[in-house]
Amino acid sequence: MKTKLLTLSILLLSALTLFAQGDQKLAFGVQAGVNLQNLNGKNVLGNKLENSLAPGFHAGVNVIIPIAPDFYFQPVLQFSRKGAKNTIAIVEIDYKISYVELPLNLLYRGALGNGFVLLGFGPYVGYAVNATATAGDVDTDMDIKALDAGAGVYAGYETGLGLYFQLNTQYGLLNMNPDDDDSVMKNVGFGLSLGYRF
Repeated sequence: MKTKLLTLSILLLSALTLFAQGDQKLAFGVQAGVNLQNLNGKNVLGNKLENSLAPGFHAGVNVIIPIAPDFYFQPVLQFSRKGAKNTIAIVEIDYKISYVELPLNLLYRGALGNGFVLLGFGPYVGYAVNATATAGDVDTDMDIKALDAGAGVYAGYETGLGLYFQLNTQYGLLNMNPDDDDSVMKNVGFGLSLGYRF
């Protein structure tokens, strides 16, 4: 499944490269940053999950493809660490879930000063490659659905030199709990990215 997801991502980026012809210009970028993530939802009793934000990170590549003046289609391929923290009795539990993600954004990139204002939104799909719950020195594999999908929004600024930063937020729409019960667990969080456009 991991190989299929990677192959699909490469084919998508290749097809988009061929799509942009004539005077249209592609611009590639690399970016990395920090995440503050949580796992929201409810347990089998209907009570709200009492998790707190946990730090993570993301890193990846993207391409912007012109579709209209100042508007672009922006697929992103990235690795992202998500999760949450919780305390049961006096034991702190650290949930860590690592994803390969493919956000597909519509980007407004309008001139502002010597650079560009960035406003983007769109769906994303992710595949969990690792998920652990750590309590003290003990790591336990988490039983979750590997597939995740949701929506994201971001805003930022790109300088005339190609350096850019952006604030982003994501909201998971799929229940990650694999059990057929009434419990719900979804990814939610925000982050800060720093990148460079070639």
